[in-house]
Parts: sequence; structure tokens; C-alpha cells
Amino acid sequence: MSTILEMREITKEFPGVKALDRVNLRVAKGEIHAICGENGAGKSTLMKVLSGVYPAGSYDGEIHYDGALAEFRTLTDSEAKGIVIIHQELALVPQLSIAENIFLGNECATNGVMHWQETFRRTEGLLAKVGLRDAPATLVDSIGVGKQQLVEIAKALSKDVKLLILDEPTAALQETDSRKLLDLMLELKAQGVTSIIISHKLNEVRYVADTVTVIRDGATVARLDARDGLEEDEIVRHMVGRDMSNRYPDRTRRAGELLMEVQDWNVWHPEHAERQVIEDISMTVRAGEVVGIAGLMGSGRTELAMSIFGRSWGRDISGQVRLKGQPIDVSTVDRAIDAGLAYVTEDRKSLGLILDETIRFNTTLSNLPGVSRNGVLDGDEETAVAERYRRALATRTPSVMQKVGNLSGGNQQKVVLSKWLFTDPQVLILDEPTRGIDVGAKYEIYGIINDLSAQGKGVVMISSEMPELLGMCDRIYVMNEGAFVGELSAAEASQERIMSLIVSD
Repeated sequence: MSTILEMREITKEFPGVKALDRVNLRVAKGEIHAICGENGAGKSTLMKVLSGVYPAGSYDGEIHYDGALAEFRTLTDSEAKGIVIIHQELALVPQLSIAENIFLGNECATNGVMHWQETFRRTEGLLAKVGLRDAPATLVDSIGVGKQQLVEIAKALSKDVKLLILDEPTAALQETDSRKLLDLMLELKAQGVTSIIISHKLNEVRYVADTVTVIRDGATVARLDARDGLEEDEIVRHMVGRDMSNRYPDRTRRAGELLMEVQDWNVWHPEHAERQVIEDISMTVRAGEVVGIAGLMGSGRTELAMSIFGRSWGRDISGQVRLKGQPIDVSTVDRAIDAGLAYVTEDRKSLGLILDETIRFNTTLSNLPGVSRNGVLDGDEETAVAERYRRALATRTPSVMQKVGNLSGGNQQKVVLSKWLFTDPQVLILDEPTRGIDVGAKYEIYGIINDLSAQGKGVVMISSEMPELLGMCDRIYVMNEGAFVGELSAAEASQERIMSLIVSD
């Protein structure tokens, strides 16, 4: 195959940090090329260099694209050459239609007058290419995340894409939608589109990739041929620089006394009063136990967690929560925290952290009385607390005064955990705790969960990754359409048993 892209000796520095150190990347025309590495390895930085977000002149090295030296100075420059990036955080406008989103900034118009018939006709053709049957006039906020990803790809195809770059495209998707997206990548490959995929889901990398480039600590460490089969352990070994044959740390399973009970929990939708989202759910968590909740996206897992945690989602909520046999007040977030509950949201960037603030600020945010004297914040104490959790959780940062938005996903997740651990909860609810983070950081998060269970805390883990639930949990509740449809012990649980409970409901 001929080469469509070659990045040679790319070096990119920020004040005090060398993000990329003489990175080399070669992508063949018509292939699917995966880039793997731990959070903070430099994958996204490399793609920003390629696309012109970091313009020519701000880095050292050369980019050769389609046979010529490329010096992109803006995103528009790279898109004009057929390079289109789809980021993990989708760049769609929810209040606009599918058609309007696809052609936003690239409108079918003459002298400022929109040609709607042409817009809808072209949109229908693009949606057919990506296998989406929704009408062009459908509002984006009325379709699911999986379909929104397909809209993003249709938008890329509208720009005559030659090189499609997907950054963690399946991070927020359930397994069925993920497979559809990966199959679409294979279809686009058959049509001659070259793709680069950045992903932490190594089973998906093995499914679609022809070649894998591994980046570690800002440098290229391996280029692997995946066409004749490639073991996940080999990719992991290059990513983390060590063997990780066991993805889940060992833990002695010792469920103690009954810690938390939820009884007859019912929740209605906050905007559609006639729609019941959670129906008659009861569950228990014992001291030292990790309890999983499995289910497809939309099954109600997050709504259940948020409604229990201070009724932060839903309306007309009924039922009772007990802690150590005594009813507790969870009617507000403050009261839920005071009662001993904590909730790590699935959306750390929007709901879990204030990205423009420091690690210190975020770490103490949920327990300001713990760093105050007579109602006045003690800055030295804040720093001491943040530093203590930085060391305990091995958060990689030069200082607790670093802004959280500058951290990798795995380190951001550790700051979220630090924030809630500082409240000293009895029960910690973790909603997709390892979404969008690499295998090495996942292992560290699992170790933190095991430490909490060893301290006698109760942990509730919601995850879309069934191997994660099977590897970490003592018991698993299976959820579908707002209700529990089964409960499995660790010995009974398997991916097949969980899926059979979901589809047989």
C-alpha cells in the first residue's frame, strides 16, 4: 500500500512539559490505523498537530500528506485536504436538525440564501451511507449518542473526507452501537477511506485495525501489524512498559454486615410526568462489598444512582434508603453526603469537575467544612489535603495547583475520586468509573476500589463493560427498562447470563 500520511520526528513542547518527543507515525492509504497509549501519552496532542489546531511552526518535525509536505495552520486548512477529526466530545448543536448540523459552516447556499431541498437531498444520501434512517429534519437532541456519532461521520463524509480520525468514538456507546460504528469503519475502508482510531478498548482495536502504533510518554514505542492477529496483552505491554497478564488486581472477597438498603424505589421522569423511569427497585450493599449494576444504555442505571444521591434526578420519588438499619434522609445532595453517600458521575468533565479550577480547589469542593476554620477557608489545609490524596491515588501532576482541565482523563478521574473520598463516605456509587481511560489507569482505579472495600466501605459500580463488572464485583444486579430483572453472584455471572436476563425480560 502507498503511504497517505507520514509524521516524522514530531516534537511538541508546552511550558515545562515535552508532550511529544520525536514521534513517528506512518499510515497507509486505505487502512484503519489504531493509535494506542495511556492517558497523557500524547495521542490527542499528535492529532492536534496533524489537524492544524497546533499550527505549523509551533512544533518541530515534518508532516507529509498525500505525497507533499503539509504545513497546516488552521483546522480549515487540514479539512480542505480531506482530513477530518471526530472528537470524543461531539461537536453537534442539539437544538438544530440533523441536516443543519451536517452542513453547519458548509451550507448549501447562494448569497446567504439556504437551498433547503438540496440540503435535505444530500443529507438523505449521507445518512444512507452511514446506515441512519432518521429524517434529515430530526432534531439532534432527540436521538441517542450512538446515532449522534453516525451524524458526525456523515458530516465528515460531506467534506469529501480522505483521512478520518476518530478519538475514542465508542467511549459513550453501548456494545451494540459500538459494533455498528466499527462495522461502518470497515465499510468506509472498503470505499477507500483511510481511518485513524484512538481507543482504549483493545478488543475493538483488534476488530478493525490493520496497524497499531503505540505511544508511551510522548514517544513512539511500537508499530504492530494487526492483520494476522494481535494479542491484547502485547499492546498492553507496550503501552504500560510492563506485563499486565491480570487486568484486575487480586482482592479477598469478604462481605460484612448489611450496610445500605434501598427499598421500593420509584422515580418518574422530571419532564414527562406520565413516564415512570425507575420501578419498584430494591437492593442491598454489604460492608466491604462491590456490587455491580449491569444493563444497556437507557436501562435506567444512571437515573437510579442520581435519584438515590440527593434526588439529583427525577420527580415524585418514593421509597426508602437505610444505612446500617436506620432510615437516612437523601432528599438533597447535602443531606445524602451528610448521611454517608457519595456519587462519582459518569460525566466527569461536565458534572464531576470544574475544569478551569485547580486540583486543590476540586479536591476539597464537596467538603469545605473540612478545610475551614470559623467559616473561612484555610488555604494551607486545602493544599495539604489535596497533596495527601494526590500521593495516595498516585495522580500524575507537577503540582496540586495545576488546572484539572490540563490533566489526562485517568488523572481527572482520580481527582473526582479524591473529591468524594474526602467526604469519608460509607457507600460510594461509581458510574462508569473507567470510561475513556487507558488500561494502566484502569488498573489503578480498580486498586482504589479494592482498598475501599478492604476498609469496609460499600461500593456500587455501574459499568457498560461487562468484563469489568465480572472482574471486580461480588454481586451483579441486572437492569432493564427501569427495573431489576436478575441478581447474580460472582460465581454465577457471565456475559451470556447477563445478556440472557436482559433480552428475556
